[in-house]
Amino acid sequence: MPEYCKTSCGGNCAHCTASGVLELTEAEIVLLGKFAQIPFWPVARSADSETPVCLEGDGMRPELLSALTVKGLIQLDFDLPLTGFDYAAYDDFPHKGSMALTAAGQSVIELLDVQGADE
Repeated sequence: MPEYCKTSCGGNCAHCTASGVLELTEAEIVLLGKFAQIPFWPVARSADSETPVCLEGDGMRPELLSALTVKGLIQLDFDLPLTGFDYAAYDDFPHKGSMALTAAGQSVIELLDVQGADE
């Protein structure tokens, strides 16, 4: 495993998982399930932070969103807000956008549906 991965992702980024091994926490699996039900979610961040913020739904914790992004399972796009979504709750955040599953994230959801989360 490259040194970067040892210190940054712990072996769980898209680069490291090219071998086909991907470890997910129970909370990450639950959050992926939310993306399976609702494909697009609002996301924001402050001007001085890269930390993603989603005020919708339970379990949208910043560290989980960041982890799924690093693992290549969701994509955050701060330049593409959701059409018709009321971002009033996000007024304190200058960067407002959307997030969605990646193709890899969709594949993981399909595998979880077929194989189950315990296998």
